[in-house]
This record gives sequence, structure tokens and C-alpha cells, in this order.
Amino acid sequence: MKGQEKKRSTWSWVFEFAGIRRKDYIASVVLAVCKVLCIVAPYLVMAQVVSELFAGVKDLSLYGRQFALIAALWMAAAVFHALSTSASHKATFYVLGAMRKRACDKLARMPLGDVTGRSSGGLKNVLVERIDSIETTLAHVIPEFTSNLLAPILIFACMLALDWRLALVSLATLPLGLVCMAGMFKDYDVNNQRAVDATKALNDTAVEYIHGIEVIKVFGKTQSSYAKFVDAAKAAAETYVSWMSRCNVYFSLAMSVMPATLLAVLPVGAFFVSNGSLAPETFIMCIVLSLGLITPVITILSYSDDLAALDVVMGEVTSIIDAPEQVRPAQTQATVADNTVTLEDVRFGYKDEEVLHGISFTAREGETTALVGPSGSGKSTVARLIDGLWDVQGGTVRLGGADIRDISSEDYNRRVSFVSQNSYLFNDTVRENIRMGRPGATDQDVENIARAAGCHEFICSLENGYDTVVGSGGERLSGGERQRISIARAMLKDAPVVILDEATAYTDPENEAVIEQSVARLVQGKTLIVIAHRLSTIQGAQHIVVIDGGHVAEEGTHDQLLAENGLYARMWEAHTSVKGHLTEGGDAA
Repeated sequence: MKGQEKKRSTWSWVFEFAGIRRKDYIASVVLAVCKVLCIVAPYLVMAQVVSELFAGVKDLSLYGRQFALIAALWMAAAVFHALSTSASHKATFYVLGAMRKRACDKLARMPLGDVTGRSSGGLKNVLVERIDSIETTLAHVIPEFTSNLLAPILIFACMLALDWRLALVSLATLPLGLVCMAGMFKDYDVNNQRAVDATKALNDTAVEYIHGIEVIKVFGKTQSSYAKFVDAAKAAAETYVSWMSRCNVYFSLAMSVMPATLLAVLPVGAFFVSNGSLAPETFIMCIVLSLGLITPVITILSYSDDLAALDVVMGEVTSIIDAPEQVRPAQTQATVADNTVTLEDVRFGYKDEEVLHGISFTAREGETTALVGPSGSGKSTVARLIDGLWDVQGGTVRLGGADIRDISSEDYNRRVSFVSQNSYLFNDTVRENIRMGRPGATDQDVENIARAAGCHEFICSLENGYDTVVGSGGERLSGGERQRISIARAMLKDAPVVILDEATAYTDPENEAVIEQSVARLVQGKTLIVIAHRLSTIQGAQHIVVIDGGHVAEEGTHDQLLAENGLYARMWEAHTSVKGHLTEGGDAA
């Protein structure tokens, strides 16, 4: 099925996204047809006027009524055009909204690894700028393509009725123009992909530059970092300029040759008139009609680039929509006996590189299980697999004996709470960021949990207390403050399984002790899984799992692991040695 979906046409996607607004696109086409009829009808009236002039009719009131009719038809055409584009715009904005919503909903169902594997600048570019870029195409192509296709057909039909020979002669410049247009689209896919890649690279560089501006300034890398951004901007500009420069020659030739219908119609028509095979009034009408024959065709051809770009953008959006997603049942299909977490021969890798090689251990309900090990050993990956942010590629993660893939997402999310070292806060008040843990919580519930988590005092010291807006990503707070609010949010959720991934990494020693005491009170009876680099913080854990190189190297309590004199013992010795040096340095100072 996936392969078939990827072969779907762009327009089938468009009409699927249009949903209930498809009728607006249909109305747009009908109104566009009415517009065309109002545009072509004046030519027929003009034909009548020319015939009457050659016949010697001198009734000025008749000509006045005919010219008034022409004016009315042109005005009606303008009205139909406005109504047509209005209907198509309504449908188009609905389509763009549906595309964004569908893509964003899909991101939430995709494994976290697949999302983080895409550049944030690239995703933002697709969901914002790239989707925006097809608005004009969708809003105008459907009605205007219809009208510009129908108009030349009707005009050509009129010319055939007047004189089939001149009708065919009027098309003489079209093949030459099409050859020139074809030159514009040589290597289109290659050039367009190069332009898309250059734009994405520029977006990624801009995002990197903005997010890293503090580090750039601190380490004096402003010039080199800005130069990288400038180079990316120049590369993007040069990609488009070189592409457009090559196309301009073909475009200019096409725009000069195709509309020049009179180059063939005038001499051939004059010859027919001179030999008596064509009436002068018919010749004049053919001249008038030929002037309106090719311009709509040029407009249709001008949409070729927009339509090709639409295909590319739709391909980028559907690459998100068609991406694999985590499959979870709507209802839990297994019995969850308790809140014990078990990993059985778990294997996982990023792309083609396996980073976990058969991890097995058990985190029992009511106990603290600590995951320790060198940096890059796979601790955080294990935590994210337990949280269900990724699916294992081998083995099983179980909760209460049930495979977590047999537990509905809603049920599992209610049972597990995760606090990472990079705590993210939304651009909202402190109160609402904490309340996200349990949306139905009262203000008093929020304040009570903040007190229990040891962050009530610092929140009250903020400018507007609990109503202080924290900024995008919590930028107005320190790293430690963000972590403490994230812990309060997790505690308010009151999930039976709590995962803390270096949750106190940015907290000072004094507040770290407060948070540890608060967490100890709040997780009583729960399954607590802690990842920590500072071994002193997990010294009292009932179960310590040492992970090294994607394997479980050791398991046991603090005292048992020290007695084994293995990796944990060496890590503890290094930890206490560094701590001792820091203490001596502090005393000396």
C-alpha cells in the first residue's frame, strides 16, 4: 500500500486535502468557464459589427447597443473572475491548513529518531515556507488553467468557422515557441533539486547561527560563523541566478515568437483576399481573433514551472505523511500486572549503526533503578526506548509483563513520565507549563506540587510569579529553573513510572539536594529510573545498571559494584577523586 500511495498524483493529494472544500474548487471552475464565455462573446459581437460596417449599415444606435453589450460582457467577465478566484482561494487556504495539520499530526506519531534525524531548519522550511509557496499555484491554476485552456479552443473554433485556412495559419508560430519553451525545462529536476537543497542549507545555517549566537560571541567566532551564513546565502542566490540566467534566453525567444501570429496571418490572409477566396470582413475578424489566440496558451505554459514546483513541494510534504509511524493499538491488548519495567535482549540503532546490543535488565516497582556508564554508552537511548519515543529493533520492552507495543499510546503515556536533561518549556506562563502534566489541575494543585518539588520560592520571585511567561523554550529562565519546573510538571502528572534523564544536570548543589529530597518523597511506591553522571546522586539506588558500549556491563547495588572492582568501581574512584580535588581547591581558595 505504501508504494501505491507514493505513486499518487499531486492532484489526488490536493483534492484529498481539500475535503469539504472541494465544492469551492468546482465552483471556481464553473465561474471560470462563465468568465471565458464573457470574454469570447465580445469577439462574436465585433464580428457582427464588422459585417454591418462592410454592409454599409449606418444605424448608430445599433452600434451603441452592441458596444454597450461588449462593455457589459467584459464587466461580467471581471465579476466572474473575482468570484472564481475567491472560491479557489477559500479552498486553497483550507488545503494549506490541512497539509500542515496532517504533517504535524504525523510528526507526533513518528518515532522520535525519525523526527530528530531530519534537520529542524528543513522541517520548518517545508511546513512554513514551502507550503506557503504553493498558495498562488493552487489558488490560480485550477480556475485560470481552465479558462485559459477553454478560451483559445473557443476562439480557434470561431476561426475555423470563418476560414479554416487562416485558423491553421494562425498556429504557425506555436511549434517554434514550444521548442524554445522546452529548452527552459532541460535538466529541470536536477536544477530544481539543487535549488531546494541550497535553500534548505541556508535555512539550517540560519537556525544554527541564531541558536548558537551566545556560544559564537563567547568564543569570538562571530566573523567565521557569519561568514558561513553569508556563504550559504550566496550559494543559494547563485543557484537561482545561474538557473534563471540560462532560462532567460529560451524564455525571451518563446515570448517573442509565440504571440507573433500576425507574421503568418497578415501575408497569407492578404493573399487570399487578393485572389478573391477570402472576404475582407472575414479577414479582419480573423486578425482580431488571432490576437487573442496564443496569449492564453502562453499563460498555460507559464504554469509549467509552478506545477513542477508544486510536485516537488507535495513530494516533500507526503514524504512526511508517508513516513513509518509507531503502531499502537487503539485499546490496550495486554494485561499490565504492575509497574515493573523489563528489557529483554533489546537492540536498537540509528540508521545503519546499532548502538544497543542485547540490553536486558529489570526496574522493579517501588525501587530506584539507576543507569550509569561512560558518555555515549547508550543510557539516554535506553530511557527513550522505555518512554516509547522509539520502537526497539530487536527484543522487547515490557511494562508489568506486557509488551509496550500492545499498550495504547494514551494508556502508556498516562503510566510513564519522562524528564530529560534538555527540559523544554512552551512560550506560556509558568503555571500553564506545570499544568501540562495534568490539564485538569487547579491553580492550587499547581502551587502545591511546585512547593513539593522545591521550586515555589523561585517562581514567586519572578516578575509575575506563576503568571510569568517563560519565553520560547523557556529562554527567560536558567537551565536549572527550567529543569525544576519540568520535574514539577512530571510530578503533577503522577505517573507510576518516572524516568529522570540527567534531570538535575543544570542545578546547583544546594538546589540539587532540595530536588532530590522532593523527588524521593514524590516517587514513593513508583518505578523510578534515573540516569546520572554524578554517581553520588544515585549512591542509595536499590539497583544500579552499568551500561558500556551498548551492553550491560554490571548490575547490583553501590556496595556490590564497588566490591566487584569493575567499571563502576573505576568510575566511582574517578568521581571521588575529582570531587576531592575540587574540595581541596575550594579550601585553598
